Amino acid sequence: MVVGPTASGKSALALALARRAGDIELISADSMQVYRGMDIGTAKPTPAERAEVRHHVIDLVEPHESFSVSDFQREARRAMTEVATRGGRCVVVGGTGLYVQALVDELELPGRYLSVRTELELEEDTLALHRRLVTCDPLAASRMEPANRRRVIRALEVTLGSGRPFSSFGPGLDSYRPTAHRLIGLDLPREDLYARIEQRYHRQLAEGFLDEISELLDASGGLSPTAAQALGYKELLVHVRGEQSLEESLALAIARTRRFARRQQRWFRRDPRIAWLDATAVAEDPIAAAEALLA
Repeated sequence: MVVGPTASGKSALALALARRAGDIELISADSMQVYRGMDIGTAKPTPAERAEVRHHVIDLVEPHESFSVSDFQREARRAMTEVATRGGRCVVVGGTGLYVQALVDELELPGRYLSVRTELELEEDTLALHRRLVTCDPLAASRMEPANRRRVIRALEVTLGSGRPFSSFGPGLDSYRPTAHRLIGLDLPREDLYARIEQRYHRQLAEGFLDEISELLDASGGLSPTAAQALGYKELLVHVRGEQSLEESLALAIARTRRFARRQQRWFRRDPRIAWLDATAVAEDPIAAAEALLA
C-alpha cells in the first residue's frame, strides 16, 4: 500500500515499483478516479501509463452514479484475485484513507438506506446534522469533522437505517491490527506540499481542466453528490457557470485542497503500521526508491 496526502508523489513511486518489478499491477485507492471523464482533475494515470502498467479500480462508473466504500472493497478484492491468478503482485496506491483501511483491515461495512439518506439530504445545515449525530452516536461524531457533510450524512444514514450506531461496525477506525500488507507512506514538509498542490492546479488548468468540467456539466445525468464534491471540480464549477472569477475559484480550490491534505496527513499518521519515506528524495529518484523497497 502506497499512501500519503494528495500531490505527495504516490503514483510516481507506484509506477516505479511496477516498472522495476515487472509483475506488479496497480490498484487505485482514490475515491474520484472511479468516475469516467474525471481525468485531469483527479490526476488519473495517463493512457500511456495505463498501457504500460495495468491499473485497476479506475473508470468504473459514470459521474452521475454513486460509488461507496463497500463498492471499492469489492472491486479491489476482485482485482487482487485476478492479479494473483496471473501470478502477479499488487500495489494499492491512493490517498483515500477509508478505502485503504477498508481493504487492509477487512472492515465490516454497513448497507445503504436510501430513503433515510434522501430525507437527510433535505437538511442543508451540515452542522445541525452533526449535532443530531452527536445525540445518537457520539463516538462516530467525535471521529469526523462537523463540516464533512458526506461523512456526517453517511453516519446518520447507517445509524438511523440499521438501528445500530455507525461506530459499532467493524473493529473501528482507531484499531490497527497486525496485517500481512506492507504500508508505505510518503511525507514531506507542509510548505513543500502546499507548493506542489498549487503547481499541480496550474498544470491541470494548462492541460484543459476547465474544458473537462464543461464537458461533465453538458453530459446527461450530471454529477452525483459525491462527484460534485471532488476538490477542484467543486470550486471551478462555480467559475465555469460564470458565477465567480477564475482567480477566486482557483484560490478557493487551492486553500481547500491544502486543508484536505492536512486531514490526510493526520489520518495516515495515526496508523503505526505505516513506514514513512521522504517524498522529496523519492521524487528525485523514484527508481532508486523502488529498488530499495523491493530489495
